[in-house]
Amino acid sequence: MLHRKPRILVVGSFVMDVIATTEQIPGAGQTVYGKSFHMAPGGKGANQALQCARLGAEVTMVGCVGDDLFGQQLLEPLREAGMDVSHVVVRKGIHSGVGHVVLEVTEHSAQNRIVVIPGANRTLTVEEVAWIQQAVSGFDMVLLQLEVPIEVNRAVARWAREAGVPVILNPAPATELDDELLSLVSYLIPNEQEASQETHLPLRFDKSGPWDEDLRNIADTLQGKGVEHVIITLGSYGSAVAETGGPRYVPCVHMEHVADPTAAGDSFVGALSTALAVGLPEDAALTFASHTAAITVSRLGAMPSLPTLPEVLELIRTRGGAGLELSCLDALR
Repeated sequence: MLHRKPRILVVGSFVMDVIATTEQIPGAGQTVYGKSFHMAPGGKGANQALQCARLGAEVTMVGCVGDDLFGQQLLEPLREAGMDVSHVVVRKGIHSGVGHVVLEVTEHSAQNRIVVIPGANRTLTVEEVAWIQQAVSGFDMVLLQLEVPIEVNRAVARWAREAGVPVILNPAPATELDDELLSLVSYLIPNEQEASQETHLPLRFDKSGPWDEDLRNIADTLQGKGVEHVIITLGSYGSAVAETGGPRYVPCVHMEHVADPTAAGDSFVGALSTALAVGLPEDAALTFASHTAAITVSRLGAMPSLPTLPEVLELIRTRGGAGLELSCLDALR
């Protein structure tokens, strides 16, 4: 158990989300009227980093933005949260990452379709993050995703492993990973589509949820490649922890209204990273992360929806989780 705020290093992306809400997703060649339009800062790396910071962690963010208006706007929420953004590269002549989000909104739910234009995110180099090799031992956790070049992730994961610092990889957007990177990862946290695509194995669902056999096969394959822990997020079905005897499920925390699921996975990963880094046991960390993500989906936008520690603890209390052992979180207050 840490008796200080955990120090988390996040290497990842910045993306400005351009969001159109509609009651009907248009088909090919079809035009529909939208209900609203707005922009919100995001990007998987920045979202996860900000969630860690809002929960009380000391966060250093590494990435790349363009020398444009979006680049300035993407950094502002991180600065306001007290994060160290001194290692974020501002790339001249390249636009910042942009996400085109179409959000189909009904009375009680929302579904999104997202196109990401990476922009400056894809220009980050191993040389620009080389300082991490000497500094990584000062962190309690390293958090990675796949919206920056894979060689950057591989180098950072290798340096962290050499220093004995745990690495969490959220393999999103889905792609096929090499065995070297997987062997360096302490926790792999894919969603159901990413887990299936990474392993080339099916993940089937019925009315009661995912098939245990499919989850077991996926987990065995990933752990066979050297991943220590595999946690698969399953949307409204919660999450599943891979274990030798089969998956162990952590239920989803359902909210009365779903406004926008865009940053739900990032919120879950950021909260889980923070809870594990501070020393919370895995079961309690997963419950904490589920409550955090539940608040996120009840709000609109990526970064604007990410909750603070008092908000998460209040939801846990009101949902009957007051008996959950959360004393490790005292260091975050």
